[in-house]
Amino acid sequence: MNVLGVIGARSGSKTIQNKNIKLLFGKPLLVWIAEAAKNSQYVNRVIVSTDSPAYAEIAKQYAIEAPFMRPAELAEDHVPDFDYLYHAATWLHENEGWKADIILRLPPTSPLCTTEHIDACVKLLMDDPEADSSRTITPASKHPYKLWRINGNYIEPFLSEEYTGLKDAHNMPRQAFPKAFQHVDVIALRWKTLVDDKSMAGKKIRFHEIPKMNAIDIDTEADFKIAEELLKKRMHAE
Repeated sequence: MNVLGVIGARSGSKTIQNKNIKLLFGKPLLVWIAEAAKNSQYVNRVIVSTDSPAYAEIAKQYAIEAPFMRPAELAEDHVPDFDYLYHAATWLHENEGWKADIILRLPPTSPLCTTEHIDACVKLLMDDPEADSSRTITPASKHPYKLWRINGNYIEPFLSEEYTGLKDAHNMPRQAFPKAFQHVDVIALRWKTLVDDKSMAGKKIRFHEIPKMNAIDIDTEADFKIAEELLKKRMHAE
C-alpha cells in the first residue's frame, strides 16, 4: 500500500511566531513527527505542506519532501485540516501520478508522537477493510458532562440533562460517567474517505489509545517547556 504522511506546517502562527520551525532540543519542531514517520515500517513518503519557501528548505535539509507550495488560501488560520490534506493527496496524484492508499495527518505540534503510534493507526486500517479511518486518542482532560457554555448573562451545562440523562451531572463524580476520550496526534484516512467522501473521519473509526504523557499539542511557550521536560524523561528512559 502507498502510505503518505502529510505534515501541515503553515507559517502564520499567531501564538508563537514561526512555531512550526522553532527549535526543540536543537531540531525544528516539525522534524520530530517527521522522523517518527520516516522510521515507520509502513509509510512510503513524508511530505510537508507549507506556504513558506523557508519552511520548505528547512524540511528538505532533514530529507522531508516539499513537492509544492501550499496555496495561500489554504494557509489561513480558519482553514480546516481537511483542505490541505485533500490538496496534498490530489496534487501528488494529478502531478506525479502517485496515489496514496492511506493518508496520515501528522501535526508538527505533536513532537511526542512516536513511530509506534503511527504504525498502529496504519495497521488498524490494513487489518480492518471496513474501517474508514483511525486515530490516536487519550482520556479526556475534562469530561464533557462537566463543561459549561454561556447563555446571555448566565451559564448552563454544555450538555443538557435530556442528553446526559443525569440531573446536575456537573456535580457528580466522573466515575459515574461513561469514559470520554479526546483525539491527539495521528489521523489515518483511506483515499476513499478523504478524497471520494470528502471526510476527515468517515463512519467507522478505529482507535489507538496512547498515554496522557504523550498527548501534548504545542500552542504556547509553556507547552514548549512541558514538551522539553517530557522528551528529556523519554531520552533518559531510553
